[in-house]
Amino acid sequence: MNKFLIVGLGNIGAEYVNTRHNIGFKALDFLAKQENVEFETEKLGALAKLSIKGKQIFLLKPNTYMNLSGKAVKYWMDKEKIEAKQILVITDDLNLNFATIRIKPKGSDGGHNGLKNINLVLNSNEYARLRFGISSEFKKGKQVDYVLGEWDAEEKEKLSERLQVVADAIKGFCLSGLENTMTTYNGK
Repeated sequence: MNKFLIVGLGNIGAEYVNTRHNIGFKALDFLAKQENVEFETEKLGALAKLSIKGKQIFLLKPNTYMNLSGKAVKYWMDKEKIEAKQILVITDDLNLNFATIRIKPKGSDGGHNGLKNINLVLNSNEYARLRFGISSEFKKGKQVDYVLGEWDAEEKEKLSERLQVVADAIKGFCLSGLENTMTTYNGK
């Protein structure tokens, strides 16, 4: 059975639940609810398991805080014997317009501390990532407040529809592969 590790980046704690930085957690929560699976507290994170068409999919929300996400990713890769090419990391991206999706097979951390730590711990940037645009509509010096701020009313209204696209892209990655998923969802 093919195994996949889908990692949603975010920070634990009630104060972070609806922040832009937690889009990775929000995307996995959306998919888990849709697939009727529950997250359970496991080592270094909350984990939900689902099976779709013979593929075993592990949804991981690291509880290490964003800046130490690599530790959780490495632990579950090793424990479940999942190769880097079977990993998809979901993260926020300031350089993309709100809700724009960009899927890449590898790349730099783009200044994102979660990706920076994963690259460091894995000693590689050769894993797929799905970047969800949060735009950069903040005043100079207010980036942290913006990223850790909650979605505005207009964004909240569109979020459910966009999370469905992310859920479909996650399933596409596991069922039809990275190239097909990139072709179908990039820029959407």
